Amino acid sequence: MRKILFVALSSLALFANAQTQKEQYFKLTRAGFNENNAFATTAFVEQFFRLPGNEGFNASIYRVEEILKRAGFVLQKKNEFEAPLTYRIEKRPMKRDAWEPVDANISIVGENTPLQSFKTNRNMIPINCESTPAEGVTAEVVFVNKASKEDLEGKDLKGKIIFGDVATQRLISLASKVGAIGALGFALPDFNQATKHTTSIQFSPMQPNAGIWALFLSYASKERLKAACLKGKVELKVNIITKTYPSEELTIIANVRGSVKPNERFVYSAHVQEPGANDNASGVGTLAEMASLTAKLVKEGKLKPQRSLTFLWGDEITSTRRYITDDSERAKGILWGMSLDMVGEDTEKTGGTFLLEKMPDPSAIWTRGNDKHSEWGAGEVKEKDLFPHYFNDFVFDICKEQGKFANWTVKFNPFEGGSDHTPFLQNKIPGLLMWHFTDVFYHTDNDRLDKVSAKTMKNVGVSALTVAYTLITANENTASATVSQLKQDALARLKTEFDLSKAAIASGKSVTDEKHIIEVWGRWYVDALATIGKMAVQPQTTRVGSSIKVATLAVEKQTQDYVDALGK
Repeated sequence: MRKILFVALSSLALFANAQTQKEQYFKLTRAGFNENNAFATTAFVEQFFRLPGNEGFNASIYRVEEILKRAGFVLQKKNEFEAPLTYRIEKRPMKRDAWEPVDANISIVGENTPLQSFKTNRNMIPINCESTPAEGVTAEVVFVNKASKEDLEGKDLKGKIIFGDVATQRLISLASKVGAIGALGFALPDFNQATKHTTSIQFSPMQPNAGIWALFLSYASKERLKAACLKGKVELKVNIITKTYPSEELTIIANVRGSVKPNERFVYSAHVQEPGANDNASGVGTLAEMASLTAKLVKEGKLKPQRSLTFLWGDEITSTRRYITDDSERAKGILWGMSLDMVGEDTEKTGGTFLLEKMPDPSAIWTRGNDKHSEWGAGEVKEKDLFPHYFNDFVFDICKEQGKFANWTVKFNPFEGGSDHTPFLQNKIPGLLMWHFTDVFYHTDNDRLDKVSAKTMKNVGVSALTVAYTLITANENTASATVSQLKQDALARLKTEFDLSKAAIASGKSVTDEKHIIEVWGRWYVDALATIGKMAVQPQTTRVGSSIKVATLAVEKQTQDYVDALGK
């Protein structure tokens, strides 16, 4: 009895120690993260239409450099571990010239109010579009509706502007075939709610050197021009100014050296390109303040990283993938990756919610109950693609804790892909995405600074930093507490899935199929528990392994009990 009591008290002490570690980091990050700094950086970055190599992209990179230098990061000369805080800017030649929009206007000849202007619709110029002549072009516009065979029949389009109630890209190839000089179209996904947000335009590219110019219309502009065309002949005056120039692709990387295992690291990534405020100026601004606070805490001796911490800003997916694949030895030490993308939303305005996109777990295959895909859409995930790891629940539990503290709504979605977490997963590295969706202003020129919340950026930054700080200093107590928490999460998930399977069987679904779902969830959590064995920086005993075995038995037993209870 005394031995049992001793073990129980020891377990409580370990759990309390781990909790104290996490709570210590929460206190540091909540007190230290300056949301006004994050917002100011976001405001600077969002003023530019950012694409690799163009002036706005590069200005954003150099603004991050200024922040890092002020925080105490020093320019790397030989290697990233030559000082506790280092940074470097990687420069690579671009195969194609950088592209930048400057100005554009569409006016209906004879009307005083412009149909559409770059000043208010800066996504109206397709990426790669060339300029019109300096004086602009004036030509008749022909409405081709959906550009069907019937819509085009009998229409003379040579030397004219094609306008349709269809995606501009579809009209470009048509225009070049029939000798038209330009194309105007409209298309938006339903979640952008075009009839409500009538000035929205999503940015998108066109093929370079297409031989014609093209522009995107908002719903309001499309309806106005359509009404004019249905009344009779309409001429348009169109001016487009864009720039192309040789440039370099820039990536900036900051590193905080670990004192015990510097080659093991946690990597954050925030992409710079794309013209929006939330997407992804908010990620750039949040990550810049996270790096700045980290440097401050290291210099003050309040954070003593045992593993390294890396911050990366660059071109979405490309820069992150390159960081992982360019150095195979470095890649071996990347233990976790996290993407910050669209992390600053004022959700009352955008309609989205904060989401943690999980690594592939069974909910990506069997999406049911409270699991829901965003309107981005489900990916193709099979059982062989599942990625069991404690990282999913570990991060979500910390986000939930910050949510409770700050009255911040935290949700998750099954794996979908499409941002900087994807290269981590493709290279067998645990990787998660922090983001918001569904956002009615996603990829549109209404994604501006007034839709950004400094408070949201702080909640994301606090959560993301607390996760990393805990993991790069993890000891056996941290690992043991994580085993206990993950076991609770596993049992809760199994209960949820069991209830869903009972209901499914009652409605006529296959018992065999429902049992399989429970079994896959059980195996996923058993395998996830095993990954905690490598969490501690310097394991001293076999305590963690023993606790994993006990938790594994509990999960396996509960899984089997539920499978048996589903019947035959």
